[in-house]
Amino acid sequence: MVSHAKNAEKFTKDLEKVDWHDATLWGARSKRDLAAKSIPEWESLRTLASQIKENVLANLDEYLLEFEKNALLNGAEVFWAKDGEEHNKIVGDLLVKHNINNLVKSKSILTEECHLNQYLEDLGYDVVDTDLGERIIQFAKQPPSHIVTPAIHVKKEEIGELFHQYIGTEKGATDPQYLTEAARGHLREKFLNAEAAITGVNFAIAENGGFVVCTNEGNADMGANLAPIQIACMGIEKLIPKAEHLGVFLRLLARSATGQSITNYTSHFFTPKKNGKLYIVMVDNGRTEQLGREDFRNSLKCIRCGACMNTCPVYRKSGGYSYGYTIPGPIGSVLAPGRDDHEYASLPFASSLCGSCTNVCPVKIDLHDQLYKWRQQIVKNGNVDQSKKWSMQMATYIFEHPKLFRFMGKTARLFMRLSPRFLIYNSLNKWGKSRELPDSPKQSFRDWYINHKIR
Repeated sequence: MVSHAKNAEKFTKDLEKVDWHDATLWGARSKRDLAAKSIPEWESLRTLASQIKENVLANLDEYLLEFEKNALLNGAEVFWAKDGEEHNKIVGDLLVKHNINNLVKSKSILTEECHLNQYLEDLGYDVVDTDLGERIIQFAKQPPSHIVTPAIHVKKEEIGELFHQYIGTEKGATDPQYLTEAARGHLREKFLNAEAAITGVNFAIAENGGFVVCTNEGNADMGANLAPIQIACMGIEKLIPKAEHLGVFLRLLARSATGQSITNYTSHFFTPKKNGKLYIVMVDNGRTEQLGREDFRNSLKCIRCGACMNTCPVYRKSGGYSYGYTIPGPIGSVLAPGRDDHEYASLPFASSLCGSCTNVCPVKIDLHDQLYKWRQQIVKNGNVDQSKKWSMQMATYIFEHPKLFRFMGKTARLFMRLSPRFLIYNSLNKWGKSRELPDSPKQSFRDWYINHKIR
């Protein structure tokens, strides 16, 4: 069972890194705000995008069949996978079928969700992630800690050591340009020798059977255009109805993610290359089940921009690994309990419910409302720590009885003023474990108000 609090404790031991992580992500949030303010119709775009996705979710079965029909007419081959295991087997079988030895892969949260890398490595493949951030964490043998900037938690000194170990850069090198050029040279050889390229899918268009991949490095294009075999892996929620809708999402995606007006590369794929093959693997992996949950189906509107993570005060201070799920942050805390509300019971509680995530979401997912609803569901299902349940029941009883509430308040204030420190700061006081409690006031607000109200 994932404990967000315990996992966060590991990350927060390095306070300097926590502050750096917090400031870096808030910088991305600030750029997002500037980009949003530059477009007068920003809120209208958000509303329109949400409505388009609402239409998709309401008619998902029809759009999936329409997309498949048009993709087949384009010459692509389409596979359906009910879960991650089936997805991985399909991809592995395709590599075996074409006798593939060398493959490259661009960033795909879906393949991370299905643990494709580990599956293929167990089969003996050297899986080369070609996104720079993904390659860094691949060298570090870590999963992504953020869905857009997967190595956001790694400092340049650490990257220098990893590159020295794996691609032979100068020891102690920390210059970003030098390290980036070294990575480019290292990856260029992988691209030239690749026999297959695996990509994700940002948007799939039902109307024409094509799909779009958005990157800032062009690595998806390099892989897909140099290798004869392309395998595109997509979650079934990635659909939009028509090509004319694409512009709405492209205007929102990069601005929400990094503050850019658009990603550097927005690549459209329709047909296989000459003498090549294009395979599309459409994956459910719990999405249909989430679609059936009326309170949580809106989470499937997510376009994976990461804006909710960049703004979330909990994520910024606790790091992506504290969530124990492929997708961290507010959206991950909504999606994860849908997969297993016992294993991920702590995640909806890893939130201040401030609503900032909902405010920045480009498709208007009601994230803080869904987090609150998951809390209720988790408690109802008995998947909350019993001590927390009892303490909340006790607090509820006290709040419901004003005289008892006032008595407990006076007792607590007196106890905090007169008790020795060890009685207050101990294992029972979770709040005081990492911070000082505020000074106890001499009187409650109610007492102060009675003494000062105008008669």
